[in-house]
Amino acid sequence: MPPSPLLSLPEVEALARRAHATQKDKAGRPYTEHLQAVADGVRARGGSPEQIAAAWLHDAIEDNALTEEWLKDAPLTPRTKDIVRALTKRADEPPATYATRILETPGARLVKEADLAHNADPARLAELDGPTRTRLTAKYANMRALLGIRQAQS
Repeated sequence: MPPSPLLSLPEVEALARRAHATQKDKAGRPYTEHLQAVADGVRARGGSPEQIAAAWLHDAIEDNALTEEWLKDAPLTPRTKDIVRALTKRADEPPATYATRILETPGARLVKEADLAHNADPARLAELDGPTRTRLTAKYANMRALLGIRQAQS
């Protein structure tokens, strides 16, 4: 039986939108807005189609929108799958370990850079309560430092 064709970017986007359809971000906004922003950020940074696909799927396993089993058999390139796996945080994983995995995975840093840029967007953070905003601002700054990303850029 021949292998199934790879999903196109519009198909990956549609899949991600369906998988995250009921999820909201910390400010109560549709989570798919974040996925769109990350994909747009990857595209604006010159990312490849594989990286853009990974941007759409970067939180799918971590947020239980899709499973690791699904990813294993998904009609995606090995590089896209590797990036998604690299960006999937593991329970109780130290930030430095997570950052090292991202840096060791070709193409993952650029996707994480776009993710951090949207997460740290001042307009997005302004919608959160003070303690959450302070905690997340420090968390994102720490991850940028671990990854060698100078500042958040949309």
